Amino acid sequence: MHDKLFEAALGITQPWFVAGVRFDEASKVLTVGIDFTAGSCFAVEAVAGEHPVHDTVTKVYRHLNFFQHECVLQVRTPRVRLPDGRVALIKPPFAGKLSGFTLLFEALVLMLAPQMPFAAVARIVGISAYRVLAICRRYVELALEAADFSDVTALAIDETSRAKGHDYITLAADAQKRRVLAVTEGRDAKTITTIAGELAKHGCPPEQIDSVSIDMSPAFIKGCTDELPNARITFDKFHVVWHANAAVDKMRRIEQRSDKSLKGLRWSLLKDRASLNPEAAADLDALVARMTTVRTARAWVYKERLREILERKQINVVRSMLEHWCTCVMRSKVEPMKDVAALVRRHLEGIVAWAQTRQTNGFLEALNGLFQAAKRRARGFATFNTIKVVVFLIAGKLDFHAVNPHAR
Repeated sequence: MHDKLFEAALGITQPWFVAGVRFDEASKVLTVGIDFTAGSCFAVEAVAGEHPVHDTVTKVYRHLNFFQHECVLQVRTPRVRLPDGRVALIKPPFAGKLSGFTLLFEALVLMLAPQMPFAAVARIVGISAYRVLAICRRYVELALEAADFSDVTALAIDETSRAKGHDYITLAADAQKRRVLAVTEGRDAKTITTIAGELAKHGCPPEQIDSVSIDMSPAFIKGCTDELPNARITFDKFHVVWHANAAVDKMRRIEQRSDKSLKGLRWSLLKDRASLNPEAAADLDALVARMTTVRTARAWVYKERLREILERKQINVVRSMLEHWCTCVMRSKVEPMKDVAALVRRHLEGIVAWAQTRQTNGFLEALNGLFQAAKRRARGFATFNTIKVVVFLIAGKLDFHAVNPHAR
């Protein structure tokens, strides 16, 4: 009766059956014996027909805990003789993708891994963190092999640091479905070549990409121009405004050496005015009222004007207003903002494209925050391959269900 109960609970079906259950009270381990019906024949992948059993070997699979106790399946596993004389080991239907685990156990690991560090997952499921990583890496590999990118037409590409110093990785994501498609080391033009190759492997030829959003990195611009010939390059407004904010802060730091009233205004100048508290907003208004004599105030006004221009959606209007904005800035004495005007002039068409495409890397910036948090928690797992696994677990939107019917 107990055996039938465990068969139902484990989903064991013919020709497999539960051949006994024992609990070791000292080690707190429940062992479930699994056997197969005598005389059964088994199919082997890529070999026609079903084949008789040649001999058996005992395999042990870690399964989900039974209450608070570790549970393992001890399986009498058949080996069959094939028509060509070879002997092949049969894989039970409940066996996982990594040796020594069941599909249900691996599905639990996949559910926990995107939410917490590998070490925390390991403590919960009772295996080493390296085994947790091995399961995740195997599933990411299998899901990526089956991934189909044939419907991708718009990309967002951005870099993020993987370690201290100038050690970077580059992420390419589907701008429409907001899923990471490729992860590669570095942030030079060659990374775009690697990304284009990854897309082609999964049914998306580089010529199919008609839009790409990047920052104003010369390496990315060159790579996209060479490798994505039909892609319209877009520089989203957030990157442009970031440069303007940096210019405002630089101007403030220069002027506050002689004007002490500028101290303490950094965040008031960089934040959206609507988000400031009444006191900070009043300080900012007082500063702007002095724009004829304070260059920092003029820099802030230029920045806000640039932000307003980039909110518009008429391409010709945006182009004309940006050209006028650049002319005004270049005639001013706000030297840091002149660098931004020169940048806008060099990348004018890509910035103007934002008015039409509205394509942004904002979701990748948000992903960068999640990734940096995951990286800090995953100390000891700093290789590129591990980081790639973490990124795909967090933002790859991979179809693990196709690999493991219990995974979601």
